[in-house]
Amino acid sequence: MRIRLTVAVLALTVGTGLWAQEKKVEDPAESKELNNQAYVRLLRSDLKAAREQIIKETMQLNDQQAAAFWPIYRDYSAEQTKLGDEKLAIVQDYAQNFLSMSNEKADQLAQRVMALDDQRLALKKKYYELMKKSLPTVLVVRFFQVENQIQLLVDLQIASNLPIIEEAQ
Repeated sequence: MRIRLTVAVLALTVGTGLWAQEKKVEDPAESKELNNQAYVRLLRSDLKAAREQIIKETMQLNDQQAAAFWPIYRDYSAEQTKLGDEKLAIVQDYAQNFLSMSNEKADQLAQRVMALDDQRLALKKKYYELMKKSLPTVLVVRFFQVENQIQLLVDLQIASNLPIIEEAQ
């Protein structure tokens, strides 16, 4: 099961990179920005679909459980997307300032990352309690195990593409 999950997420990540280069624009900077935006949108939609499929296969919910789970999950997913927007903004800020990183900017970015981690944990706690009201706790824990594995893979993919910060000379 773990191998299928890894393969699915990694295949989506690699497979969507080519599509982002389709639109041509005269200004190279604008073209790059449009490509990045298209890449992010496509990656998110593919990841969302793959995530839902993985969760569906892993959860193995009966009809009653599915009727309780999916509406809660969709709300969770919407809130998770907002946190993803913030993570993207942090990564973009890091990329823009990477070559001229000051101590102040590094601290600001670190504070934003830690605040985002706190928000992610708060979101998990909130939805853990909501799901427990409608589903057996074993199923809720199963969901968060799978969700955590997927999120770790996404975070690893992002982290592996970011250069290690260096002190400005």
